[in-house]
Amino acid sequence: MNLSDKARQQAESCRFCWMCRHVCPIGNADGQERNTARARALMVSLVCRGTEKLEDAASNIYECSLCGACTNNCKTGWDPKIFIQETKTEIVLEGKVPEEVAPVIERLGKTGSPFEGDDSHLYNKYNDGKTLLLIGKNAAIKDASSVVEALELLNKSCVDARLDERADDTGYAYYFLCGKTKETVEKAKESAAAIAKYEKVIVYNPVELSFILHQWREWGIELPLKVIAFHDALIELIENGKIAIEKSERRYALQDNYAYARELDDEKTARKIIDLCGKREEMLLIGKEANLGGNLIMAEYMPKTMALVAKNRWVNAENMGCKTLVCENPDEHVLLSENAPIGCRAITIEEMILENLK
Repeated sequence: MNLSDKARQQAESCRFCWMCRHVCPIGNADGQERNTARARALMVSLVCRGTEKLEDAASNIYECSLCGACTNNCKTGWDPKIFIQETKTEIVLEGKVPEEVAPVIERLGKTGSPFEGDDSHLYNKYNDGKTLLLIGKNAAIKDASSVVEALELLNKSCVDARLDERADDTGYAYYFLCGKTKETVEKAKESAAAIAKYEKVIVYNPVELSFILHQWREWGIELPLKVIAFHDALIELIENGKIAIEKSERRYALQDNYAYARELDDEKTARKIIDLCGKREEMLLIGKEANLGGNLIMAEYMPKTMALVAKNRWVNAENMGCKTLVCENPDEHVLLSENAPIGCRAITIEEMILENLK
């Protein structure tokens, strides 16, 4: 298998200490020992040594959500995401894609999205303005009503926000499913060219924001303007008096998204907004230790496991008496909403603001 020296080192240097064993949200959901970073490292190492076949490792590689919980807990400082993504590229290039994943990649190639559905109504309606709200395909197709709320909140706050389908295809879906391929980089460059035409860019999904700030930069794709997180734009509007909030007695707990907490090092901004809106609660496993609430791309090929991931997160919330989770990305909002226990709800940060406006 043609992995880089860096990726091979990440896999072969695992000392199998098991410190990552308890933190994988997929392993915790399905109870399988193979869904740990140490097990994936061992499998990839065996494939590299020629004692196992690549196709035998493929399904397990695609069961990783790239949430980075294992990386955060690795006591030797390794990052399993590096060898996982390079292995995905090898799987695609060698035609060894698992049968459950193949239709999703095929759909992505044909329609530009891993999801079934039509998002043209969004792009046709919100196509004017100098500020781009980059939402990504996850939100456009799977959480369109939340996108509308976000746009209307921004526009009511004197931000002339619009959508751009060309910009939204950042290459992230290709990256998640195929690693760094030619198509992934081409999509990223096309998105960057579309983004560069705007005066300001607000990124709705922290996973897309992290991808732009980290992978794009690593690939030499630079932007001539600053992109900011959606919740940073909201706090700025609140502090400038463009959004007027009346603090209520409602209680909210933040579902920390891994991209904000672990990759962008921001655990505070959303909590600051919660404190302005109501009373903040904290659930189990928060900040950099937070558990994943769901992944929509993975739900296309392993829906039962993703439902279990969301239900496990609700257990963490209910054990601390938290009934309302404020979500920072569309994947977790959708899957936590679909799997919410009776009497509980998952809402977006804009939904929380809207129910506390003066």
